[in-house]
Amino acid sequence: MVEARMETRQGIDFCPQSVQSVQSVSTLPTSPCGGERGAGPDDPCDLVMVPARQGLEAVDILRRGAPAEAVGPVLHDDNCDTLGFLVPSGTASAWDVPGSTCTRTDGQGVRLAPESSVEGSDWLLPPGEAELATDPAVLRAALGEAARLIEAADNCR
Repeated sequence: MVEARMETRQGIDFCPQSVQSVQSVSTLPTSPCGGERGAGPDDPCDLVMVPARQGLEAVDILRRGAPAEAVGPVLHDDNCDTLGFLVPSGTASAWDVPGSTCTRTDGQGVRLAPESSVEGSDWLLPPGEAELATDPAVLRAALGEAARLIEAADNCR
């Protein structure tokens, strides 16, 4: 199990089951995380968790964007109705996006299990099929755009 600390900046409720799905495994040749995208196999990942509706919208935005703005592995947690975006280590220390939480892994060379080990969680974009960890600046912009689109849609009702 991966230990994580929650950052408390204007975030959603922490759901530890999501972090449990990021397991240490030896079957992956490299980790998609690190201070530089894909820096090395022993670099830990941070996990940005957002409400599922906003996260799904952000995934769509990122997938429509430029190739340099590719989305990395994304964990879907049905139990908490959240999506978790894997981002490079160190993101949690500066993450301040309202309505989201960024957790820091324990820094023990976390790698991603291709299969989620927590009941009710699965990979929306699994490791190996997705790009390297999502760039935090790109994710921040996509989450902002997603929030604006959701607000506009809700105001039309």
